[in-house]
Amino acid sequence: MNSKEIGILGEKIAEKYLKEKGYKILEKNFKRKWGEIDIVAKKKNKLIFFEVKTLQQTPDEIFLPEDEVDFKKKKQLRKITQIYLSEKKIPLESDYQIDILAIRLPPRAGLSKMKIEHFENAIEDTF
Repeated sequence: MNSKEIGILGEKIAEKYLKEKGYKILEKNFKRKWGEIDIVAKKKNKLIFFEVKTLQQTPDEIFLPEDEVDFKKKKQLRKITQIYLSEKKIPLESDYQIDILAIRLPPRAGLSKMKIEHFENAIEDTF
């Protein structure tokens, strides 16, 4: 699989995972000039913005999917979150957070060997 196919598969896995955990998916792939939010969901009364990172890894690889969310990406996610809130007319003081879903796919084995890690409130909304 190429990186785009891996990313699409990762987002499908993430959506299924979130639904199983009781999240209501509100929107997928909210794109604007400054970036993209992979998944917008709600659980109880909290709005959660998800960045999904998926890597297909060999056992000896040291890079993790969550390592892909660097300072620049965090800043971009905060900005696109603010744009989403503004466009949807949601008060900036609303209860929301930005989470990361890191999905590690095995190189050849089926999806039963994948690993999903959920980093809650991984990106604080401060500049």
